[in-house]
Amino acid sequence: MRIVNFLAVDQPRLGFLVEDRIFDPLAAENSNFEEAGWFASTSNFITAGDPARTLVARMIEAGTGGWHSLSGLQLMAPIRPTTILCAGSNYRAHNLEKASTPLSGLEPEFFVKTADCVIGPGEFIVHDGQLTAKLDCETELAIVIGRPGRHIRVDQALDHVFGYTIVNDVTARDRQVRRGPGGMVWYDLARGKAFDTSAPLGPVIVTADEIGDPQSLRISTRINGELRQSSSTTEMIWSCAELIHFFSTSFTLRPGMVIITGTPAGTAWSNDPELGGRWQPSPGLVPAARYCLPGDVVECQIEKIGTLTNTVAESTGLGV
Repeated sequence: MRIVNFLAVDQPRLGFLVEDRIFDPLAAENSNFEEAGWFASTSNFITAGDPARTLVARMIEAGTGGWHSLSGLQLMAPIRPTTILCAGSNYRAHNLEKASTPLSGLEPEFFVKTADCVIGPGEFIVHDGQLTAKLDCETELAIVIGRPGRHIRVDQALDHVFGYTIVNDVTARDRQVRRGPGGMVWYDLARGKAFDTSAPLGPVIVTADEIGDPQSLRISTRINGELRQSSSTTEMIWSCAELIHFFSTSFTLRPGMVIITGTPAGTAWSNDPELGGRWQPSPGLVPAARYCLPGDVVECQIEKIGTLTNTVAESTGLGV
């Protein structure tokens, strides 16, 4: 099952992508059903659980009413999570290409993004010169939580997953990377990671049953058509299950929460010696000649999910 949100009368609306069409349960012929509240938002649908999934599957199979052509709709972020729990430095090759902190690669680097950071496919990543001169992009597999839990065991963690999507962990590198006395590196992950448009998300959420093993997915980034990142989720240091366990020691994980899982090598940071970058040549990858600028087109792709595309645009100074 592939969940989307699309724009309808200036509001996001839940839909289900089937090939090149979107099924809209609230526009179906029998839409005055008691369970309509299940389809009021993605969060409602996730929280409703198996009964909601069974109902929509039955409606799609019936094939009557409520269908829209994908080409005629504007997709939005498929969910706007209140909390995005983030794990940095989770790919071995990425850790080799950057200035690391004393704990990089020893434990997940824990930071948070909020709903204020989220934009959808096709929306603009804002290049705000007052915030950063070193805007970087990172393709990441995102876990969407489906069942609540605290102190979740690793061997039960994937039972709490609703599905997976893509997040571009947009980063202000010159805000993130700091150097202390003696050259020690530390990260200001709050200012470097959480700001307007720093979490493009989408284009769909694919339910866990269609993904299978989340540790065997190809992941890549293209900027203006150049292949900058190409790897596999097999290269993660901590698996999706281990990250769910890790974050559940601090938070009760709730339906609709999102966990992002780190990025592979190939960031613009790797080619920035001023911030400790150490480019590691890899077949097929094009080293970044600079950080992102207005006009750049960023394509984040993950196997079985699709491609999340956003363009970088100059800030108007008036907010998003």
